[in-house]
Amino acid sequence: MTTYFTFWHWIAISSFGLVFLFFVFISFKEENRKNILSMIFSSFLVIVTAGAFSIMAIDKYTKKATLYGVKNTRILRKESIVFTGFVKNQGNHTIGKIVLTVKLVNKGHVTGNVKAGSFYKPSGIFDFALSFGGKSKINKPQKIERSYTVAVKIRPGSSKRFRVEMPFPPHFKHVSEFTSITAH
Repeated sequence: MTTYFTFWHWIAISSFGLVFLFFVFISFKEENRKNILSMIFSSFLVIVTAGAFSIMAIDKYTKKATLYGVKNTRILRKESIVFTGFVKNQGNHTIGKIVLTVKLVNKGHVTGNVKAGSFYKPSGIFDFALSFGGKSKINKPQKIERSYTVAVKIRPGSSKRFRVEMPFPPHFKHVSEFTSITAH
């Protein structure tokens, strides 16, 4: 059984289902038969929209996870960076999965501190040959973002240690690291 829906999710889904059935019942009482289908369709759209917003609101208050103790270590021989830390379920319900998002940004690019050499400039005989072929030079990204599942079915009050390894771009000079989590 999936742990995405909590008791509160099921209450919201069933109450919106009952409201939709009530609207369908009222729609069939309409004297003009041409309007029945449009009334049912419009009530369906309203109920689905309201249900989606209520599910998101319930998620915000029932699935509370925190991220703490995040440290990173760069491994030069593999050109990678390792993030370690803990995630903890602060809520009263089981969380199906916790996803860690890591964003690496070349610092000069973000702060506006763009000097000569802040951006990667490819050089070499192959780039010289490409310039005669009419093709543009290869540009390296200045931001890399990756997501990793770090915990699955984590019970209320429990925490889990994680270790995530991702490639580190060799053309980054001064890096800003941003980590965040989402609970599903």
